Amino acid sequence: MSVDLSAKKATSINLFNFSTPAMRAFHMTWLAFFVCFFAWFACAPLMPVIVGEFHLSKDQIANINIAAVTITIIVRLIIGPLCDKYGPRRTYTALLLIGSIPVFGVAAANSYESFLFFRLLIGAIGASFVITQYHTSIMFAPNVVGTANATAAGWGNAGGGATQALMPFVMAALIMIGVDAALGWRAALLVPGILMVIVGVMYWKFTQDSPQGDFKDVRAMGVAVGSEKKGGLAILKQAAANYRVWILFVSYAACFGIEIFIHNIVAMYYVSNFQFGLKEAGLAAGIFGLLALFARALGGIVSDKIALKKGLDGRTKILFLLILGEGLFLILFSQMNSAMLAIISMTIFALFTHMACGATYALVPFIDRDSLGGVAGIIGAGGNVGAVAAGFLLKGMVDIQTCLLALGILVFVAGTSVLFIRFSSEHKEKEQLLFEQAIAERNSIAKA
Repeated sequence: MSVDLSAKKATSINLFNFSTPAMRAFHMTWLAFFVCFFAWFACAPLMPVIVGEFHLSKDQIANINIAAVTITIIVRLIIGPLCDKYGPRRTYTALLLIGSIPVFGVAAANSYESFLFFRLLIGAIGASFVITQYHTSIMFAPNVVGTANATAAGWGNAGGGATQALMPFVMAALIMIGVDAALGWRAALLVPGILMVIVGVMYWKFTQDSPQGDFKDVRAMGVAVGSEKKGGLAILKQAAANYRVWILFVSYAACFGIEIFIHNIVAMYYVSNFQFGLKEAGLAAGIFGLLALFARALGGIVSDKIALKKGLDGRTKILFLLILGEGLFLILFSQMNSAMLAIISMTIFALFTHMACGATYALVPFIDRDSLGGVAGIIGAGGNVGAVAAGFLLKGMVDIQTCLLALGILVFVAGTSVLFIRFSSEHKEKEQLLFEQAIAERNSIAKA
């Protein structure tokens, strides 16, 4: 049975409408990603206390930061094809429920080795991003998919800023009621684990895989959705054969990779370089993450607007400019010796970084529609490869400041690779037709 799967995709984003499958998926994807991101980096703002308890060396701290993002590379590669095969609803629910286990485990760690082990496993929940982008990509039409992807991911990414700002206060509140510091950080880490379980149940209850329904039910009606017949390896191979995927892999390493590296080290940077207290450092670090509330969405919105006149080539050019801006202000941030100037330059650097992330995934749905899960997974893994590389670079540097300068230069270099992305005239015409159909459908609905 042949059915036009794009027919029921949402052509507009109505934030306060919870009645449609697309908008329920939109709100649940960003909420799930927010909670996962919160749990993923919940340890980071508490590291000054954890370092003291376990007497961690510089190398051990670096190992913990690397562990936090390493396993995500593998899981992101796997999770995209799983979405293609089993649907995002089942995949996300399983990740949330299973992923909560190491979050509870890290709170019970009693040595460097056990803390490192659970910190490694927690990294698996970073794969939540791929499911978020997959789910919104199949729910929204080409005219708004960039905005939908970037907004859902941006609001979810804000969990990284929220955890920086809130976790020190949760711990402080526990200490105020008589809990000692050694128990306080452990009790605080139970909060994100509990939230993951709650949201996992909600995801199962309130979402469906596609505009037509769950993949299992739609396939039972003879409609082809996702990649039921393809194995995960076949989906990955098809995506990996597309050179554009690897350019975006590099560009995402340069924006999201830097973003999650900053989440891991920025609170400690403010403590060591500017003598901030734990709460002050958390609030300053929180600015970086909380900007994702609007900045990542802005990257997707700008990409969608540029695409109205410039098509796919316009999307690549805006991504190139955003990554260059990110590199410039990262270099400036690394050279600031005043706390106020550091915060200002970090804020502008964060703006470009989040917008570049949004612009990257505004381009992802147009790379290869037949292997969307594989494309999203490989490019998403690129972000974590960038973070791991940055972690190893830090181990070889004298200090964080020197590392940030080197990273700014590398971001510049990586950004230029985007200029090598090309699309055939047939590809452009096909995507432009789908884009125009979505615009026409949205206009007809508005007139009805």
